[in-house]
Amino acid sequence: MDITEVFSTVKDTATVKRVFAEPYEKDGLTVIPVALVGGGAGGGSGHDEKGGEGEGGGFAVSSRPAGVYVVKDGRVDWRPAVDPNRIVTVAGVVLVAFLLTRPRVVRAHAAPGARRARRARR
Repeated sequence: MDITEVFSTVKDTATVKRVFAEPYEKDGLTVIPVALVGGGAGGGSGHDEKGGEGEGGGFAVSSRPAGVYVVKDGRVDWRPAVDPNRIVTVAGVVLVAFLLTRPRVVRAHAAPGARRARRARR
């Protein structure tokens, strides 16, 4: 696959349809799903000392649900998607940071009192 083909494939892949799905309508309520889409691409070409030439490239696209727009009675509301995996990950990181920093905080708070007690004994 040459670089021109890679970038034309990226162009076809990175469309609005990847972000906004087809609206769903029922009983006067319209729901428009939305996703976060990101990606990257790269390519290059070159030749070796024997005169051989080559080129190549690649790309990746990832997406995850962001939420939905809800349209009802002429009013548009945003309803974000809740990602339980992200919530658990963030809670875990916060817990680990707390457990790692807690001993230092305890020592820092105890240190001034310990200094005063040593001075008083002298």
